[in-house]
Amino acid sequence: MTTNSQLHTRRLAATPRGVGVMCDFFAQRAENASLWDVEGREFIDFAAGIAVLNTGHRHPRLVAAIAAQLQQFTHTAYQIVPYESVVSLAERLNALVPISGPVKTAFFTTGAEALENAVKIARAHTGRAGVITFGGGFHGRTLMALAMTGKVAPYKLGFGPFPADVFHVPFPAASQGVSAADSLVAIAQLFKTDIDPKRVAAIVIEPVQGEGGFNVAPTELMQGLRALCDAHGIVLVADEVQTGFARTGKLFSMQHHGVEPDLITMAKSLAGGMPLSAVSGRAEIMDAPAPGGLGGTYAGNPLAVASALAVLDVIEDEKLCERAVALGDRLVRQLLKAKESNPAIADVRAQGSMVAVELRNAATGEPDAEAVRRVQAHALAQGLLLLSCGMHGNVIRFLYPLTIPDALFDRALAIIDGALAA
Repeated sequence: MTTNSQLHTRRLAATPRGVGVMCDFFAQRAENASLWDVEGREFIDFAAGIAVLNTGHRHPRLVAAIAAQLQQFTHTAYQIVPYESVVSLAERLNALVPISGPVKTAFFTTGAEALENAVKIARAHTGRAGVITFGGGFHGRTLMALAMTGKVAPYKLGFGPFPADVFHVPFPAASQGVSAADSLVAIAQLFKTDIDPKRVAAIVIEPVQGEGGFNVAPTELMQGLRALCDAHGIVLVADEVQTGFARTGKLFSMQHHGVEPDLITMAKSLAGGMPLSAVSGRAEIMDAPAPGGLGGTYAGNPLAVASALAVLDVIEDEKLCERAVALGDRLVRQLLKAKESNPAIADVRAQGSMVAVELRNAATGEPDAEAVRRVQAHALAQGLLLLSCGMHGNVIRFLYPLTIPDALFDRALAIIDGALAA
């Protein structure tokens, strides 16, 4: 039997240190919310491939859809020989995204590609270059996406210079003393000190920051951004790569605010583990790039598109939006109860099943990344996989599949309770 230790040694020799790996074990197989390593140990997966598996590992309907497509063809390059499934998926997303009027959708492969293309589309539509994003935001690892990302370590270290005309403003966070009004004032100041609003193509925002610590954007901020964009002819882009597809209790997080973006980027759980991303938006904006200006060799991969169509069916038929709310409420109640007796728990944040707990030193109030590492280690020793996030690494995020069985969820909650207490 190949051991985790043997594979770890081979990994260090064969792959670069820049590809950071959190776990010291290697996956062998997975099912729904559980995975097993090469030595047969079982883990409850509260990482879900970083929010990719809202429908769980290997959902039978996704497996069947991919298998059926395998019998047809695996690749033609949609731009060379198109196929009906891309049109069908675009039609479904056009009807589902919270954007009124005619909508169009373009497909790509990764979340970073979706963000890069959203900027291209906004620039083509406006004839402008500037982009405003938020501190703590994460938009991908390609150069333009890194320029938009509002966190230096580890993402930007050694990789500059980055594309110009990208500006950051603070994101609202109660634990950091930043309000929605503060963020809007910062943009107004930016317009006076750094860039004329008539030179801004897009404002890009995660409705709930992922890597930034699961900070939830207030509706006041979304309304203010919509007003600013309308006043200055700026394209409002909602980065729903991590928040999309039922995670927050609605198909898209923007639906919590009643505010329509102009463009929405999506990836991760769109195709349930298959590589697929998309940009949906107002037809007149989406049509701005000239023919041939958008695309990619693997954009709209037929296996991934088949999986995505099945994902939408599963979310609807299994009522995963409602399930996200129910599971999130249970977890939040437990975390708030733990907070009553645990001074290290500084904050509990949630939108549906996008849940996080922030830890700070009880004596100093300083962010406590070491406490997060201890909680992760304690949970992992009990068979539960947890992820950290936040500007200071002091936030634990919970990204379980929404299809997780109740009994397994209960087991995980008990482990979390013990890990926080320890």
